Amino acid sequence: METIREIQAYAYVVATVFLVVMMYSYLYHLYKAEKKGTRNYEQYGDLALHDNIDDTPIETRTPSNKEKE
Repeated sequence: METIREIQAYAYVVATVFLVVMMYSYLYHLYKAEKKGTRNYEQYGDLALHDNIDDTPIETRTPSNKEKE
């Protein structure tokens, strides 16, 4: 019974460290995309305020290969 608790404790620590690393890597990705100019996340902050059907879209859609055919 004691070994199961030790395994659970180690698994908890490993899972916590993994999730922290994933969170910081995702935040770094968002920061880098904002700096390069590929995404403007400031536009998405206003999305809840401007959600009427006649509002302008945030991003223009480009048709994919399947839609072209």
